[in-house]
Amino acid sequence: MKKYHIVTGGMGFIGSALIWQLNEMGIDHIIVVDAPEESESWKNLVNLKFVDIFDRDDFIQKLEGGTFKSCISGILHMGACSDTTEKDFKFLLENNYQYTKRLAIWAKSHKCRFVYASSAATYGNGPDFSDSEEKLSLLKPLNRYGYSKHLFDLWAYRNGILKTIAGLKYFNVFGPDEYHKGDMRSVVVKKYFEIIQTGTAQLFKSYRKNFPDGEQKRDFIYVKDAVKMTLFIYFKPEINGIFNIGTGKAKSFNHIVKTIFKVLGKKENIQYIEMPESIRDSYQYFTQADISKLRAAGYKENLYTLEQAIEDYINNYLQQHDPYLKVNH
Repeated sequence: MKKYHIVTGGMGFIGSALIWQLNEMGIDHIIVVDAPEESESWKNLVNLKFVDIFDRDDFIQKLEGGTFKSCISGILHMGACSDTTEKDFKFLLENNYQYTKRLAIWAKSHKCRFVYASSAATYGNGPDFSDSEEKLSLLKPLNRYGYSKHLFDLWAYRNGILKTIAGLKYFNVFGPDEYHKGDMRSVVVKKYFEIIQTGTAQLFKSYRKNFPDGEQKRDFIYVKDAVKMTLFIYFKPEINGIFNIGTGKAKSFNHIVKTIFKVLGKKENIQYIEMPESIRDSYQYFTQADISKLRAAGYKENLYTLEQAIEDYINNYLQQHDPYLKVNH
């Protein structure tokens, strides 16, 4: 009997892209787990191949109740509240910490592969972005979301579970199928539509002397690279611990919008606006993944440059008026 691959958050951005990549590899014995809501994320499942779908609460009850027993090959746990501005900490603890613990405990007791999504938000403003487990206790997340993710990393490390599972710290992932994320969409897609509609790109002013306006930098990684990295680790159960999922090359927001203007053949027009006070104290000015650990583990694939990724995203997806990664690739 074939064993199932579980993808939690399977209706979401990275989750649905993982299912697409698994399908490309000829794998469709997949169970999707998510928390259906009023967004249009269900569209991400159109044209994907999987065998069943469960609500997150129903799934964990069935899992712990023995319904699946030994018929699960592995769990790709991408499900979480990914809103970095969420203020309900009780909600974040339940979704991003306790639920992940329950899955990890089940996976360990059943000797099942478990790979979960952590976040670069756990690093705060760095300056060290090393994915060494020994440095976890030194990290200082800047918001509730980052801290909720950090709590599970710490729990897994302190209990020795990170020796048998893999936690992936995704940096700024962008690409097809993020349209449903509202304000949590990437700066790439938001500025694309802004430029198309107004001819102007607005960026936040800087409130630090060592960062000129628009020169705040992040590590932006194309979703196609992010899912390849993820599945590389998933299918190698001997590779465990914390791993950064990024490019290792920070780029500024100015560079992002200038690239979009160039791809669209439009004249640059950037305006700098005030940053809302509500996020000024928790704003990350610089992130850059150290991916040497992933490379040392054997990942040899070349990555899209930021310019290549933006061009592919715009020309092959956004301008095709069809957001589905599955249709256009």
